[in-house]
This record gives sequence, C-alpha cells and structure tokens, in this order.
Amino acid sequence: MSTPRNVLFLMTDQHRTDTLGCYGNPSVRTPALDGLAAEGARFDRFYTPTAICTPARASLFTGLHPFRHGLLVNPERNGGARDEVADEHPVLPGPLLEAGYNMGHVGKWHIGRNRGPEFYAMDGEHLPGALNPFHHPSYERWLKENGHPPFAVREAVFGKAPNDSGRGHLIAGRLQQPVEATVETFLADRTIELLERYARDFRDGGKPFMLSCHWYGPHLPYLIPDHYYDMYDPSLVPLPASMAETFHGKPEVQRRYAEYWSADHFDADAWRKLIAVYWGYVTMIDDQIGRLLTRLRELDLWDETTVVFTADHGEFTGSHRLNDKGPAMYEDIYRIPGIVRVPGAAPRVVDDFVTLIDLNPTILELAGLPPRSPCDGESLLPLIRGEAADGRDQVVTEFHGHHFPYSQRMIRDRRHKFVFNPESVHELYDLQSDPHELNNVYTVPAYAEVRRDLTLRLYRELQRRGDPAYTWMSYMADIGGDRAADVDGVADEVAP
Repeated sequence: MSTPRNVLFLMTDQHRTDTLGCYGNPSVRTPALDGLAAEGARFDRFYTPTAICTPARASLFTGLHPFRHGLLVNPERNGGARDEVADEHPVLPGPLLEAGYNMGHVGKWHIGRNRGPEFYAMDGEHLPGALNPFHHPSYERWLKENGHPPFAVREAVFGKAPNDSGRGHLIAGRLQQPVEATVETFLADRTIELLERYARDFRDGGKPFMLSCHWYGPHLPYLIPDHYYDMYDPSLVPLPASMAETFHGKPEVQRRYAEYWSADHFDADAWRKLIAVYWGYVTMIDDQIGRLLTRLRELDLWDETTVVFTADHGEFTGSHRLNDKGPAMYEDIYRIPGIVRVPGAAPRVVDDFVTLIDLNPTILELAGLPPRSPCDGESLLPLIRGEAADGRDQVVTEFHGHHFPYSQRMIRDRRHKFVFNPESVHELYDLQSDPHELNNVYTVPAYAEVRRDLTLRLYRELQRRGDPAYTWMSYMADIGGDRAADVDGVADEVAP
C-alpha cells in the first residue's frame, strides 16, 4: 500500500503528556486520542525544542532549531528577538503548495506577530495572540449566526500578586456558554468546513491536502463550561509528587517564578480542583478531536490520510510549585505527546528520542518530497514503519527567556538530564532514582563522571549545531581538553 499523501495535523497548547489515557493516565477520558494511538505510532520520548509557544511553533514551521530561526520568545514578551520568520528561511507550506497541495490552517498560529497563514498562501484566517480569541470578530460573528450566547465567565480564579498590587494571574473560571458555543467548537467547525472542501477536491481531481487545527487549550486560563469544569472529582486527583519541591540547590529563578505565579497561594484542595479543571479542558478538546476524526471517516478519507497529534510544549499545573512554563527544563514542560497514524503502518510504541522539529521533514516525506535545506530534523517515517535500526539516544533542547532573557541548554539521555545554566548553578538529575527531578546531584561526587560526560556531550552537540551557547562553555564548563581551538575566530592568530 502506498503512503497516503493527505495530512490532518492536530495540535494543542501547553498539554501535559500525563493527561492522556494512552500515556498512562487512568482517570482522564480521552477516547479520540487513545483510539488514534491504538492505531498509530505513539512516541514516548517526544520533546519540544523549547518550551515556549512561538519558538517551538516556528521550529515546526521551518525545521530549524530556535537559535537558528531566531524567533526566541513570544511576541507579547519580546526582548529584542525576531518577530517574524526571515524571508530566506524554508517554511513548510512552500514545497507542499508547489506540489499542488491544498494547505489550510485553523486556530492558533503564534508564529511571529503579524504574518498569518494567509501570508504564506494558506487557507485560513490569522487569529493572533497566545490565548483563546474570545473577542475576535470572526468568533463573535459565528456566535451570532448560530444563536449562541456571548463569552462570559463567573467564579474566576486568580492568583495573588506577590508585590501586593492586587490579584495575580487569571487561572480558571466557569465559562457561561454551552460547549457548542466555545472557541474549541468554533475551531473544529471551521476545520470541518475546510476538510469537506478538500475532500471534494481530492475525490474529484486527486488534489491532496494538509489541514491543521491548532487549539489554544488546554493552556491556562482554564475557562470551560460547567459540564467539563466539574467532570472530575477533585478528591480523586493526586497532587504532583514534585509539589514537594524545595528549590534547594537549584537556580533561584525557579523560586522567583513560583512567586510570580503565586503557586503557594493555593492550598492542596485548591490545586486538586485546578488540576481537575485542567483535565476537564483536556477532555473537552478530545471531544472536538473526536468530531474531526469522525468526519474524516464519514468522508471516506480515513485510509487516505495521515493524522498527526502533538503539542507545542507542556505545562506545570502545580508541579515543582510552578505554573504555566518558564526557565526550568523539567519533563513536565519539555516532554510532549506525539502520535502519528499512517494508514498501512502497524501500531507501535516508539522509544527513541525525537522532537517537534522532526515532524517538518516527516510531512514532506509523506508528500513524496525531500527535506528543505537547511533542516535540523529527521523524518520519523522509518520509526513509524519499524524500519529504523538505530534512533537517537539523547535529546538537546534550548531556552532563551520568556518574561526576560534567560539562556539555558539541556541534554538528557535514557537515565540522566543535565541543564546548563550560565548565570547560575547547573542541574543534574538521575531520572531513574529521581523521576520527579527533585534532587539536583550536580555537585555530588558520586556523579562526577556522569556530570563530565554529559557536559562534554552537550558541548560537542552545541558546537556541531553552531549554537553560540558553546562559546561560554568553552571557558566555563568541565570539558577537559576538548575546548574549541578557535572559539573567538582569531584566537589561534594572536601570540600569547
């Protein structure tokens, strides 16, 4: 059977992997995604290149590491990085459109500030911003056309500003709309409209398609209808083990971020309810995904279309006494769900390290196209088909800041994780004995060899990539005699 060329690409925002039944959660109802995983490849070591929306999405879009494409932070918190993808960079729609594809995008874009899908000749409307567009004209018009009530929230849950200036961030609230009126349903409806149009073009003229639907949730604030808000009993919700975080021996910025999000403002029962609401949000989106997959089957496209599901990054939701995301490279926000169902490929669980960037060349290979040049990813099709003998045994990620510039690099293998923090203490975790990353063993003598090995491996990988973060490591990290010979470009030409 030939590989189907159509692609339905589904993406969520700030989605914890451990909220899905197919990834081991026994309580959260996610039948659509669980069913997709049962028929496809579920990636258990799937990582975001950086746990911030815009740079992660730009990496998927370009196939490049964040330091290379230069969109290092969200536009709303921009500290001087690029706002838009450079014109010279390769972008995913280009070769697909040239190959005759219908290309559509619905929902969250957040790749830059002003250029939306229309700029790249894709079908779809630019819905700017990081959060649900409750007051966007298109959504408000759709509400009126369908007789739905307008956006309204009651019982809003806020944190507490640490400087006593008033209430802190909005975390959750009861949406005073039925599910049929939510932004999530609006996005699914728009996607179905394009899917039906593309199905006609495919049947009538053999025109393939790539159609994306990107939801804004379950990103906080969790503003969802009562049905989902109360779906899960908080008394049955376990608190994250890493809520026992003390920040001892860790970068001070993590404690400051806990204060910023006023995580300690909520007691254990309040956190159980917030986590339960987050779970409800996950189920609400899964129900909309179910609508799309059902329509795909009804249009007789199930065996003609690859379906991809992933997220741009995870969320803390109380883990490590943190919320949202930020300058801490824990599994909660760097490990993400990754499910790819290619018709004709046997179901499997993939244990190799892969990243969001790899989906760029994967989609191009599904279309029978080579990866663009340059490209920092590798197609996942050999892993999906069980044809790859050896996959990656490590992953390297990066972070450049969110509310302020802050540089980090991380390397992790199957047992250990090393986080290089140039301005602070470094972090080393033994994920076998400490899966919740509570104990920084960077200075523990028994881990000296592990520390040296991971430091050197990170240094060499950053050099290979051309990531300038390696230059600080050249003089400040435990790399032995491995320092680059000409780290400043002229060092070997200058006499001592």
